[in-house]
Amino acid sequence: MAIRRKKRLASGALAAAGAALLVGAVVTQPAAAVDLPHNSVAYFSAGKDLAGRQAPVDISNTDCQNLSEPALSAVNFTASNIEVYYNHDCRTGLPDKPGDWAYGLGSLHWANFAYPALSYRVVR
Repeated sequence: MAIRRKKRLASGALAAAGAALLVGAVVTQPAAAVDLPHNSVAYFSAGKDLAGRQAPVDISNTDCQNLSEPALSAVNFTASNIEVYYNHDCRTGLPDKPGDWAYGLGSLHWANFAYPALSYRVVR
């Protein structure tokens, strides 16, 4: 009889811990509440979390495009990928430092950038 009681207590404690974890996961909100678009669109934003002025991306143009102002975030809800550069004229590397660094913003993704984005290229 004592064995059954221990099993019940252990399984009850396990169930309570699982329920607490589940409630915590449901109640927890992401650090950045971002209002994502619900249609096929791609654009860069001046602020983090897609806030601020927006610069639309012409998905049909695969040439290098310089942004009119630095962007701290972007969304790409299209079938194409976008290579993002931290230098003008799609030069790889970190800001003013040569290298092979570029950010790949995949299809159906959004991102905040570690450095201001200055140019991009659409990749098919």
